[in-house]
Amino acid sequence: MKKSFKLAAAATVLATPAMADIIPAPYNTLNANMENPLYMPGRNVFYSKLSNGVMLKVADDSEAHKDKHHDGSTEFPIIRIQEEMGYGITDRLAAHFSVQYTHDDDIGRTGLSAGRLGMTYRLLNLYNGFVWDVYGDLHLGGLGEMRGQYNITGDADTAKDTLTKLTPAIMAGQMTKEQAAKMALGASLQDAHGVIDYDNYSNGMWGFHVGTKVGKVWDKLTTSAFVEVLRTFGDDNSRIRIVGDNAPILPGYSTALVLASMGAPAEVAAEFKSITEVNAGLNAFYQWTSKWSTGTWFRYEHHADQGVEKITTNVAPALEPVKKALEDKLSDMNDGFDAYIIGLSVAHQFTDHAQVALYGEYTFDNAHERSQNGTDAKVEGGVRVNFKF
Repeated sequence: MKKSFKLAAAATVLATPAMADIIPAPYNTLNANMENPLYMPGRNVFYSKLSNGVMLKVADDSEAHKDKHHDGSTEFPIIRIQEEMGYGITDRLAAHFSVQYTHDDDIGRTGLSAGRLGMTYRLLNLYNGFVWDVYGDLHLGGLGEMRGQYNITGDADTAKDTLTKLTPAIMAGQMTKEQAAKMALGASLQDAHGVIDYDNYSNGMWGFHVGTKVGKVWDKLTTSAFVEVLRTFGDDNSRIRIVGDNAPILPGYSTALVLASMGAPAEVAAEFKSITEVNAGLNAFYQWTSKWSTGTWFRYEHHADQGVEKITTNVAPALEPVKKALEDKLSDMNDGFDAYIIGLSVAHQFTDHAQVALYGEYTFDNAHERSQNGTDAKVEGGVRVNFKF
């Protein structure tokens, strides 16, 4: 019996180094500094990170910005407030919630611009410093409807061309000038063009994020990388006002007057298509002292083109061709963009439970012609206040 006990004890000692590589080490630097990109709260720990930022944007010369007479315009200050909070259910599992509010007075656009609710599971937390997380979040874009105004400009050239083609019929007495004018105005609306002038930042759609993050800690240095996919589910959680401009299409008629005379609804709901988007990034973080730390990051965001599946609002029979034409024009809105973001932060740990960080970001983007997110310059700076208890 004694001999068996000694053999078991010896086997345990010999196995200890190998086991140390797979036993999680929750009470290390990854639980101490909330600015660390691999930070995860320990069991029964709650944390809050409140960011207050100010952004400056200079719009590019995309077709959408030109339609709004906004190309080259400066938007400042854009206020951005984000709250992220989380709770450690175990040392490997945490729940988290985040919302972001954006207010841009220069373009009259305000509201929730991001929202997530989900969980992170730490698959690996090895003693050699390697960490691997997986996470899933509910995308909260459906909390609010997408709101905006679609400004329609009738195509005057189409109206004139239609009248020209109908002139022989008028001369032959086959139709009146009024009937021809009505047909010409209807044709001008079918070739109308416009742009959605957004009131808020919600896409009106629910969805989900799935992602993974890997990283490694080398004493004071931490590096990490992540990739995630967002899938949204198309619906008609939208409210778009239909407004015609007052530019003349034919003498005595403007787009606004034609829409009113045809009984166009004041607003419509459109069912948008489901889309898939991708985000990825790299982070580096350095703990200079027990009080001071620095972080830097690069993030890539791919925002897909949106598209209208159908306009779900019923319209008068005379407007059905116009409705179908708008659906066709908006089926691929060509409004996607790719953003490349670089950032830097400096943080000071005031107590074991309180931290303040200053951060800055600069964004390069490559926007499609109908995108309202294209910029010649986009920079943000702010302060983040972190607590845990």
